[in-house]
Amino acid sequence: MIQIKTMNAISPVYEESLPPSAYAVGPEEANPQAILVRSADLHAAEIPDSLLCVARAGAGYNNLPIDVYARKGVVAFNTPGANANAVKELTVAGLLLASRKIAQGIDWCQTLAEKGEAIPALVEKGKSQFAGPELMGKTLGVMGLGAVGRLVANAGVALGMRVLGHDPYISVENAWQLSREVEHSTDLDQMLSQCDYLSVHVPLTPDSRNLFRREIFEKMKPGAALLNFSRGALVNDADVKAALSQGKLRAYVTDFPNADLVGTPGVVCIPHLGASTPESEENCVRMASRQIRDYLENGSIVHSVNYPDCPLGPVTRPRLLVLHQNIPNVLQSILGLVTQSGENLNIDNMLNKSRGDYACTALDLDHAPSQALVEKIAQLATTYRVRLLKGAAD
Repeated sequence: MIQIKTMNAISPVYEESLPPSAYAVGPEEANPQAILVRSADLHAAEIPDSLLCVARAGAGYNNLPIDVYARKGVVAFNTPGANANAVKELTVAGLLLASRKIAQGIDWCQTLAEKGEAIPALVEKGKSQFAGPELMGKTLGVMGLGAVGRLVANAGVALGMRVLGHDPYISVENAWQLSREVEHSTDLDQMLSQCDYLSVHVPLTPDSRNLFRREIFEKMKPGAALLNFSRGALVNDADVKAALSQGKLRAYVTDFPNADLVGTPGVVCIPHLGASTPESEENCVRMASRQIRDYLENGSIVHSVNYPDCPLGPVTRPRLLVLHQNIPNVLQSILGLVTQSGENLNIDNMLNKSRGDYACTALDLDHAPSQALVEKIAQLATTYRVRLLKGAAD
């Protein structure tokens, strides 16, 4: 029985991929081969020797020590795109909140609670202060056309907006799913100057931190609205507040409130609700569970955040999976041990991929190597983990 440890309350939809007949899943599993986690912080958690992979049921992975895992031969996964529809829907709500001053109007209505029968008249008298433009016919810029961005762009088209999309790294898959009416913008500065609304859907990296700052706001169409349902640190808070006070921005709608933003005029703070739907949470668990099973049973790595993606089919012949350092001559060392073992091993298929400091090599062999050979590969100074897969979960 394979043990999977859960670190949060997890939807039972995991049983679709991790059936109880083969997998023991729960918070009490003491020697897990995998961990299924949502938001629990694992930076200080003990890493058992049995652990082979960790799957985060969500897109962010700041709660995982991914480099520590990598050096121990533990593959970490996340679930990009599983919550894309939920974030798209909230972004559409953000477009309306940036236009019609809905949140401000609701707050104002609450102040009328003691006015009794005078409320209807007061509403008619005071509603003009919350008037705002319609979305139809306006220009929406979408920066980042990944799983969420392409859905937002398509939704903008459906709302009757002119949509400009900017993404130098758009995948073929996402490009195919993008509406033909979305205009591809290769010149970011030109797009910024035309947008009535700019929706941000890019990952947070060292290069993108504070990407949206004074220099960007200077290039935007005066009075535009900025929407951030990606990551809070993409936007420089001081610069966005200055742009709002100077009238360069009309509104900033963010799913990431903090002390600098809450209460600021023109800022609409939403309490990180992007993925907070039951459908999204279940989709993330389904995806994470499939990743765990495919890795444990086949060694297949898809959507890892510390090792390269190595999509592998079902194990039909003995498969040697080696997680190792990405430095020169490592592959030669592994192949040398295999070919010079005297075990007459033939390599039917091989995959070698790298990502940063880490790499993965998968060898499909015509027959199983000896345990002694597996141990020799494991003892290489460059090796983090070796697994021998024989067609079933090991």
